[in-house]
Amino acid sequence: METTSRVGAQAPAAEGGHQSRSARRTVDAYLEAPFPWYGLDEAFTGPRWLMQVGTAADGAVEHGSIGHGDEPSVRNEHVAAASADEPREKFAVVVTVAANPSRRSADGTGLLEATSVSSAAWLAGVGLLSFTWPGQMDHSLRDDWLDQQTETAWALADDLDGPEWSRLSLPVDGVPAEFHYRESEFGWVLAGTTGAGAHVGAYGRGMSAYGLGFSMIKDIAEYA
Repeated sequence: METTSRVGAQAPAAEGGHQSRSARRTVDAYLEAPFPWYGLDEAFTGPRWLMQVGTAADGAVEHGSIGHGDEPSVRNEHVAAASADEPREKFAVVVTVAANPSRRSADGTGLLEATSVSSAAWLAGVGLLSFTWPGQMDHSLRDDWLDQQTETAWALADDLDGPEWSRLSLPVDGVPAEFHYRESEFGWVLAGTTGAGAHVGAYGRGMSAYGLGFSMIKDIAEYA
C-alpha cells in the first residue's frame, strides 16, 4: 500500500479565532476524502487534532489519522523512564482507511492496490513506531531500526490470524465490532472494519484500548 503524506499536524487557529492558512489546507485535505472519517466516540472528552492524510498514486485520499489526548513526540523509552517525575504521554490515534478493491488508476494506466483490514493494521503499527525507539539504541541508528521494524509491522499485519494478535470487541457507531489487537513494549495496535466503506486502525500509549469506542465524525471541518 504505497501512499504519500499530504499534510502534517494541525496548525492552531490564528489570533482572533481566524483559521491560519495551514490549518485550512489541513482540513481541506481531509474534506477531499470520498469516505467517512472515524475517531473515538463521545465517551472521550479530551483534545482531538488532525494529523495527516495519505494519497494513492493518482492523488486520491486513501487514509488519514486523527489524534486524541496528548500530542505524541518521538521519545526514547529509556530516557522517558529515567524521568520518574515526568508524566508519560497518553494518546490514541485513529487511522481511517478507504475500503477499496483493486481498481484502475484515474489515468487508466494501471491498477491501484486494494486496501483491507491489514492495511489499517500496518498503518497503525508504523504510526506507533514513528514515535518510539529502544532505549539501548543510539539516536543515529534509529532509521535502520525503523526500517527493520516497519518490515516486521507489515509481516504482522499480513497475518492477522497469527499468534501475535488477539481478538477484542469494541463498539463502532454503537454496534459491537471485532478487532485484531496486539500489544508491544511501545504501546498497542488494533485494526478492524466498519459498515461504512472504511477500515479502522488505531494505536496508542498510556491509554487502555479496552475501554475505547469509535464513531463516524459528522463534520471533520470542526477539527480546524
